[in-house]
Amino acid sequence: MKDNTDAAAPPTPSPPPHTMPIDFTLLAFWAKKLVAVLVLPPAGPLILIGLGLSVRRLRALAWLGWIYALVVSTPVTVNWLAAPLEATPPIRTEALRQTGAIVILGAGVRTHAPEMGGPTVNGLSLERLRYGALLARRSGLPVLVTGGAPWGKIPEAVAMKQVLEQEFNIPVRWTESAALDTRDNAMFSARLLKAAGIERITLVTHAAHMPRARAAFEAAGLQVTPAPTAWLSNPDIDDEWHDFIPGPRAAYAGWYAMHEWLGRLAYRLSAPSPEDSSRSSDRAIQPSAPTPSTSTPHSNQ
Repeated sequence: MKDNTDAAAPPTPSPPPHTMPIDFTLLAFWAKKLVAVLVLPPAGPLILIGLGLSVRRLRALAWLGWIYALVVSTPVTVNWLAAPLEATPPIRTEALRQTGAIVILGAGVRTHAPEMGGPTVNGLSLERLRYGALLARRSGLPVLVTGGAPWGKIPEAVAMKQVLEQEFNIPVRWTESAALDTRDNAMFSARLLKAAGIERITLVTHAAHMPRARAAFEAAGLQVTPAPTAWLSNPDIDDEWHDFIPGPRAAYAGWYAMHEWLGRLAYRLSAPSPEDSSRSSDRAIQPSAPTPSTSTPHSNQ
């Protein structure tokens, strides 16, 4: 007897899994961050000390780590580390007024700020914003803030805009919120400024960061008048007894100085390729996050 039951239909092949393209620019960014964490204090000295104490044949590393920790936390030696980075003098009023815009670089976000209603700029960014606001008030020049969200939180530039406008009463004309590092800051800011017909800028960042930042912005085709702030070194140090004792302020300054020396070395060893620039351009054209309201707590997502 013939079975009239329809034969089972062959299973429908499932679509191939969607694969996300690899963002090599982002991978390089996190690789740099990992290297910095392992090399800079406090992890760098601690790793050397730990290896030296764990392996008898590497005992010299423990001494090297101890010396490293001492150098980057003692006021006298930290002063020697930072001074060569901070050779740029303060900006003069005449030079400021010859530029077309003030560019303030971001330096990070403080995500846990319940007293402010949500995430806000960290102390480093606030130092730059304070000085940038002072220059904007003196000159009347338009302001650009730049800084992305490498940690997946609120973009630095969005938080900077909020502080400048709501706390310093300084309007922000451009908000560049895609940059992940100083080269991105320069590349993306240059695109916005050149579209507005501006090629000469006042650049605001920490004095120790200025050489690297200035080089990046000049490589992006802008004429830079540096406006450094927040010096770590002191040319008038008296070398008193307490300057030879490690301390927390010196340790912070030592970390920052070593961060800049490592950054300068990385910039000398690497140069953005055309493909890297293309990927960076793709990130730059993504829409920025809207400026958050102070009345609504921000999400730490």
